[in-house]
Amino acid sequence: MSGPVRSVSQAFTILRLMAQNGGALTLSEITRATDLSLSSCLNLLRTLVAEGALEAENGKRYRLAAEWNGLTALLDTAQARVIARAQPLLDRFAQTHDAATGLWRLDRRERLELVALGESDSATRIHMVVGQRQPFGGGSTGRALAAAQRIDEGELARRYAALRWQRPLDFPAYAVQVGAAAAAGYAVDDGFGHAGICSIACVIPGEPIAFCLSASLFAGSRDAEGIRALGRALRDLAAALATES
Repeated sequence: MSGPVRSVSQAFTILRLMAQNGGALTLSEITRATDLSLSSCLNLLRTLVAEGALEAENGKRYRLAAEWNGLTALLDTAQARVIARAQPLLDRFAQTHDAATGLWRLDRRERLELVALGESDSATRIHMVVGQRQPFGGGSTGRALAAAQRIDEGELARRYAALRWQRPLDFPAYAVQVGAAAAAGYAVDDGFGHAGICSIACVIPGEPIAFCLSASLFAGSRDAEGIRALGRALRDLAAALATES
């Protein structure tokens, strides 16, 4: 009896990668994540595009075709385990730090989806709803994601162009904030994305990156050291979740 066909297995590896990542990836990003050679990966991508499983954006980035988005067989069950394991930790973190604490998953259309939420018992709380989405570049999660993915300036500018701000923020300042996130291991949005709200975020380490964490509080409720302490605590939570994944 013959064994698995290598090229078919490799094609499914690419499809699962695209499903787990949730967004569009370049050829180099796919080869790096799958350990395929450049030529083999390119041939597989062209075949998957021709068969309608993937879509090519100007020949440079690839994403799952809409018809393939609902195929749960491509989703890593490890993601479901991360979400289930994260919930009690989010609840505890929210109570300890009095901050709405969210777990965000990269979805398939360059958006972040809130998939789990921990809330404190405070009488006045920030309203967040599981299932809400935001653009890849938006908020502290967008900055944290851009920093962790080490995207180039062109891709950063593309994500920035899709955003709307409640406080003015030009691209150079946004890029500086992404750089600060790369250095600190967490990102901060202080009222730019949502007036009166300060949010801190970091990614859960992984290859590819699949989740981000955020902690949201009312602007002005913490001093600079309090924000840094919250960022470090959130970073520790992300590391713990990555270790358990």
